[in-house]
Amino acid sequence: MDDIRFAIRGRAGTERTGVGPPRALSWLFLALLLAGCDGGERNAAVAREPAAPAAEGAAPVVLFLGTSLTAGYGLAPEQAYPALIQEKIDAAGLPHRVINAGVSGETSAGALRRVDWLLRQPFDVLVLETGANDMLRGADLDSTRANIQAIVDRVRDTRPEADVVLLGMQAPPNLGNRYTAQFQRIYPEIARRNDVPLVPFLLEGVGGVANLNLADGIHPNAEGQRRLAENVWRVLEPELRVASGR
Repeated sequence: MDDIRFAIRGRAGTERTGVGPPRALSWLFLALLLAGCDGGERNAAVAREPAAPAAEGAAPVVLFLGTSLTAGYGLAPEQAYPALIQEKIDAAGLPHRVINAGVSGETSAGALRRVDWLLRQPFDVLVLETGANDMLRGADLDSTRANIQAIVDRVRDTRPEADVVLLGMQAPPNLGNRYTAQFQRIYPEIARRNDVPLVPFLLEGVGGVANLNLADGIHPNAEGQRRLAENVWRVLEPELRVASGR
């Protein structure tokens, strides 16, 4: 499968918890398992291209750090949900611009390795989507939790003025009840501990729905990505409005 990532697009709700239907979660398992074979190292190399320094008075930046779900696998760059968030930002009259740093197949350890490079460029909001590929590989969940927490810590240590929005994932039931329950506690626990906004389940209403996925039946199609954008926007929009005084 080809890796897809776009860099910069455009110009310058209520938290809800719960476990989705097994069919949706089984879809998530297959989708991200295949995404894990996409060749994240090549994509990561693209993501490490030097960033231009921000000009004085530049628009505030919303940086999306995530996996193939964020990269928009199989779609044109403008169809991935971060680009659709840019459209919503523009329509709302907000000044922010979006940077998509999604990398297919990346684990939370890979995201942690990349975050220091990403911190070299200015941003005002980090939208963090990671950990699902850890789960699919049966990774130690204490390590996953520690990696996600370390990313939040790095951001707060280096850019204390920046906000973090955490995108939650859910585990398929075939990984076992104990593992599934432990995984699904990670995101709300980190959100509460760090007082950061949480999107409880990025794929809410999309996973396992045939007409919202590509022909392979596992990756969100353009309409599915629009649903992802809605899921994120419900939580992100209030944060951006507060930050910009709107």
